[in-house]
Amino acid sequence: MLHALSRFGRRRTLQGGAAAAVVLGLLLWWVSPLGEPEPSGSLTFSTGVRSGVYQRYGQRLEGALAKDMPKVSIRLRTSEGSQQNIERVATGKADFTIATADAVATYLQSGKPGGDRLRGCVRLYDDYVQLVVPRDSGIRRVADLRGHRVGVGQKGSGVLLVADRLMKAAGVDPTEDITPVEAGIDTMPARLADGRLDAFFWSGGLPTGAVQDLAEKFAIRLVPLEDPLISELQAAGGSTRHYRSAAMPADAYDHAHQGMAVQTVAVANLLITTDRTDPLTTEAFTRTVIDSRDRIGREVHAAQLVDLRTAIYTDPLPLHTGAQRYYRSAKP
Repeated sequence: MLHALSRFGRRRTLQGGAAAAVVLGLLLWWVSPLGEPEPSGSLTFSTGVRSGVYQRYGQRLEGALAKDMPKVSIRLRTSEGSQQNIERVATGKADFTIATADAVATYLQSGKPGGDRLRGCVRLYDDYVQLVVPRDSGIRRVADLRGHRVGVGQKGSGVLLVADRLMKAAGVDPTEDITPVEAGIDTMPARLADGRLDAFFWSGGLPTGAVQDLAEKFAIRLVPLEDPLISELQAAGGSTRHYRSAAMPADAYDHAHQGMAVQTVAVANLLITTDRTDPLTTEAFTRTVIDSRDRIGREVHAAQLVDLRTAIYTDPLPLHTGAQRYYRSAKP
């Protein structure tokens, strides 16, 4: 009798243990995303000039990506700007980058390699074109640049693209009427301050740290870019349709604006990749860009302007399928 009870007890114990294991397994299945793959591998993110907004944004985004995509090794690579960034991604030298919409459209129209494989992920923030001169300069409009030494951005930058177009719209030949100096935002402020430049163009988010630092130690002024100049610029058609009239707020550069907003030209920045990048990685990358907006925005003000409601508008590029997947999941 005792032997039978003992066997019965063991059987109940085994059955109870098996039932507990089943329940535990179900609970783990319920709370854990089992079977949900994670992005892995390595990727290269092409940024910009060391003291520019692209690089500062990229450095902070790298930290957010490392947290959200721990199995992905991320390499930042500095560049001359939008034009070089696009070429790198289109030809497989980088996986993700930031570039202005006008530079992307120009690359597509040029028929250069890989243009048909480019895809958009996020419409980020706008770049504002900034024509910076010493405060006591006689340069009051773009046409006044004739005969002066003008910083026009580096060869692979979006700055060079828009600076040339603005000067042509104002009737200034960018190679014959000025002395063009191809330099980046990392050196142009110092050149202006010590008299090696009379003016320089910059296109970036507000405020750009290098311009802000210059304004705090050297008296500068930003030249307004107004109609009919903007109408002339847009009339050229093609990729110039991505330019719009905008105003730099009075507090963008307190020491330079002197309490006044400054009219200028703005163009959207896009986060781009190619159809070679797998949807899982692109979806995760896109999610991190949106989710990290406020955190990064505390250090890079332009990042605060990333908006889920407008992020899908990556014209002139179609959305990557991974980005589409993210936006469907994030839709209210």
